[in-house]
Amino acid sequence: MAASTMDKNKALTKPRDTALAQPEASRQPELFLVPAVDIHETEEAITVVADVPGVTREDVDVSVDKGVLTLRCAVSCTPRKGSWWQEFELHDYFRQFTLPEDVDAEGIGAELRNGVLTVRLPKAEEAKPRRIKVVAK
Repeated sequence: MAASTMDKNKALTKPRDTALAQPEASRQPELFLVPAVDIHETEEAITVVADVPGVTREDVDVSVDKGVLTLRCAVSCTPRKGSWWQEFELHDYFRQFTLPEDVDAEGIGAELRNGVLTVRLPKAEEAKPRRIKVVAK
C-alpha cells in the first residue's frame, strides 16, 4: 500500500514540524535536529528511512518502549583548526513515532548506510493479509 493511501489511524504519528526540537521525554536543555524521514508501508512491514548525516553506527540508538519508536543519534564532529568563522553547527538527532498495534516489536531491525538510517518494522502475522481457500462441497 502506498504511503499516501495509508489509513491515517494506522500511520506513524510525527512530532512537531520544527527543524529543531526538544524531546518531551527529556529535561535536558540541549536542542536536537528532527531528521527528515520517508515512511513506506507494504503488506509485510513499515519502513522508516531517516536522513542522519554525520552519524556513525556506534552513535545510533533505536528503541521501542510502550508503543513508541525512538530514534536518537549523536553527531560527533570536531571543529576545523584555524577556522575563524563557522556558520554551520551540528546537533544530535531525535525523533519519536507512535507505532500502530500491528507492528511486531520483537522483529524490528535497523541499518545505517552513508548517513541514512533505515528501520524496518515488521507486521505481526495476524495483521498480514492472507488468502482464504474456498472449497466446494
